[in-house]
Amino acid sequence: MTERAPHSPMAGTGWLVGWRMTFGGEDLGWEGALSTIVEDPGSQVFVVLYDVNNDEDRLDRWEGAELGLYKKIRLRVQTLEGSVLAWLYVLDAYEGGLPSARYVGVVADAAEAAGAPADYVNDLRTRPCNGIGPNSNN
Repeated sequence: MTERAPHSPMAGTGWLVGWRMTFGGEDLGWEGALSTIVEDPGSQVFVVLYDVNNDEDRLDRWEGAELGLYKKIRLRVQTLEGSVLAWLYVLDAYEGGLPSARYVGVVADAAEAAGAPADYVNDLRTRPCNGIGPNSNN
């Protein structure tokens, strides 16, 4: 986020209850599928909240919102202080495909740095991936 939205301080962490993280858009031309969220009553996703007021346009461009790659939706996030409304980017592509090992590593490292529970981070690190990354021959 430092590169994507340099003027947007972290505002906390929380959980999206009733949603799960998944991957899709493998056919869009990156190393593999991209992260997104989908509704799932039995799941929850750890999220980091940022105050992006000063960087919203910049972040929209980074995430491809202007191109229709991601769309923004507003959801309730459960925090220790209570429920807050937050904007999230959701991939506008079919669910499915494997992310690259590099991509999964970045997502897991970010979750760990933000204080996600160890079992959640471990689940991220052990997700199936396509093997493309710094230690692969692909």
